[in-house]
Amino acid sequence: MSIDFKQFYQVFFEESYEGLDIMEQGLLEISKVGITDSELINTIFRAAHSIKGGSATLGFSEMVSFTHVLETLLDEVREGNRELTAEAIDLLLQSCDALREMVRSLEQEQPIDTTTSQPLLVAFEELLTDHVAPTDGETTADVGALSNQANALEETFFGSDGAMLSTDRDAEINTETDSDIATDSAAACGRWLIDFKPQPQILLTGNEPLRIFRELETLGDLTVIADVTGVPEFDQLTVDECFISWRLLLASEADHDTIQEVFDWVLDECQLEIRRVNDVEAAAVQAPQPSQSAVTDVAEVIAAEEEPTEQLVGEVALAQVTAPVAASSAKDKTGSPSAPTKTPATPVKAEPTKGDAVAMTGGGSGPSIRVGIDKVDNLINLVGELVITQSMLSELGNNFDMEKLERLANGLEQLKQNTRELQESVMRIRMLPISFTFNRFPRMIRDLSIKTGKQVDLILSGEQTELDKTVMEQIGDPLVHLVRNAVDHGLELPDERLAAGKPETGSIRLNAEHKGGNIVIEITDDGRGLDPEKILNKAREKGIVAADQELSDAEIYELIFEPGFSTAAEVSDLSGRGVGMDVVRRNIKSLGGRIEIESHLGQGSTFRVHLPLTLAILDGQLVRVGREVFVIPLVAIVESLQIKTDLVNRVSGNMVLYRLRDDNVPIIPVYREFNIQADNTELENALLVVVEGDGCKIGLLVDDLLAQQQVVIKSLESNYKRVDGISGATILGDGSVALILDIPGLIKNAARPRKRVHSSRAA
Repeated sequence: MSIDFKQFYQVFFEESYEGLDIMEQGLLEISKVGITDSELINTIFRAAHSIKGGSATLGFSEMVSFTHVLETLLDEVREGNRELTAEAIDLLLQSCDALREMVRSLEQEQPIDTTTSQPLLVAFEELLTDHVAPTDGETTADVGALSNQANALEETFFGSDGAMLSTDRDAEINTETDSDIATDSAAACGRWLIDFKPQPQILLTGNEPLRIFRELETLGDLTVIADVTGVPEFDQLTVDECFISWRLLLASEADHDTIQEVFDWVLDECQLEIRRVNDVEAAAVQAPQPSQSAVTDVAEVIAAEEEPTEQLVGEVALAQVTAPVAASSAKDKTGSPSAPTKTPATPVKAEPTKGDAVAMTGGGSGPSIRVGIDKVDNLINLVGELVITQSMLSELGNNFDMEKLERLANGLEQLKQNTRELQESVMRIRMLPISFTFNRFPRMIRDLSIKTGKQVDLILSGEQTELDKTVMEQIGDPLVHLVRNAVDHGLELPDERLAAGKPETGSIRLNAEHKGGNIVIEITDDGRGLDPEKILNKAREKGIVAADQELSDAEIYELIFEPGFSTAAEVSDLSGRGVGMDVVRRNIKSLGGRIEIESHLGQGSTFRVHLPLTLAILDGQLVRVGREVFVIPLVAIVESLQIKTDLVNRVSGNMVLYRLRDDNVPIIPVYREFNIQADNTELENALLVVVEGDGCKIGLLVDDLLAQQQVVIKSLESNYKRVDGISGATILGDGSVALILDIPGLIKNAARPRKRVHSSRAA
């Protein structure tokens, strides 16, 4: 039965993106601190290895060959044979970008374009070739590894002349002479026999036996014997499973615990036995003979020229068998392990963290989300509580009488509580830490710093603040614009900062926190700040503001969001085209959010973005106009009041203003906007709900205020059509439909007859 691997594509794409993010973050951290951290290198290597393994499984040969070169370079760094230079870090970061392009192409079912990856491959090969050649007995990975692996495999089972190895030949390879034993016995306190049988899935976790053997070599003299009797027929081979076990003979002064530490990261993925043996037992250790069928099958693999996918299968099988050859041959002529230029750190197995994420996919297709297991457990518990309550109510329904009325009321209250908790729990499943968005900025800041010649320090805080997945996906691009502008417009060059009495390195701070029912994201820089006079003069030049019009600083800052507005002296690939900030505000508005600016000339600026936690549920105020019920988003309401006629002023264009302290608030009769019959069309003693959006206030004239409640938002556009002033609809408890008012849309409609309306409120 053949397996349709397409069902695994979406999971592979998502895990590849995550792996690339891990690689990028690790490389940036190493670049920042300037120290090659062994744990970070292991993490980066495992991410690259997982991408390579998944690519091989699914037959994406271009990704396999590309990641193989990355893996080779990283492996040399892991083993201490190479320093991770700035040049290598730049290449690896560019490779992350190239791999992302490959994954996107595969995701869109497009052929992979090697325009970007091919020059990188050449650069990697040059870097690897220029490296100092390994000492005698050491091996390095070849870029064209398949042919070399095949040759090594052939020599494992056959002599150099192609003849089958004899028992004497096996004894020569896998056992030591009496003189060798005597020499080692004088140098070492003991001999250890290690039987190591990994589980087939060990390769899926990024663990490779070869690297364990190399670590053992640092402890003493190692002999590696492979048992290939478990290798199945070729047509039963799978590319990501290990079928080989090993018997290891180690002459070392190390104790049992020290040896076992080398295997700590794979203890739960193998059968392991470590015991001390004497010299006679050590000399008697022989390699198990491979079966004739196994040898024949492998020989056929070497000789056959198959399709690319089958070559990948062969490559994995060959790598499994050649591992012991590489490990045992890594001794110098004296029989002792070659000392690496830098002692590699003991591999550390990553421990699972609390609330480990699990992938939730729609049958292997479509977008998915990772959910902490604690959230899933909580959801299951709530469903259990709901089932219990439902059973209790069903029981009460049998032969119901008035004596059960109190129990029925209690059961319904319990049902209400369970339903509310279940709703909140389901919503939390969609909540993800905003670190998923913040993680893109260290790389961007590094690239911008190089491009602009500015020294920038990025400070992130509040990364674990949770936000709805849909909101997070849509806020990414606006945040990119704001951070890019903070670097390009906000921060000064190092010499300018020194002249202003500031440190050479400027800082960009990203912070996220919950406030009320919203999330607030702040982008703060310690740069030059916004110049109100310069902005106002530019706006007057463009005719956005009249020459005699006076604006407060807050109103002047709002001008930078006008389409086509820019104060940049030169147009660059970063900014100056007047495109971007208007899109930022429009995208934030579409999410039901708003943006505020706080700036001090010469000290810096803060852009503060307010967003709802989710787009699926809304806290709203129900209002009645005639027989219709509308929902006003609670976050937009400033206050509700009864109109006093002495504070009402009429201006030209039939606009009615209400004097609210320092503001002149336009009054918008809801019944007139939607052409419905209202109970009261007079202003005297009428109810006014003052709302705010886009930095402006309006008063909505309504007949009555009803309850406040959470409502589930339903799209009106997808179920009917777009209606100006309406953002969606919801179904109330009595089954009726209530329309949700779009406050920014109503403000826009109110301002439409005039070219521009400015609030007269103080800054």
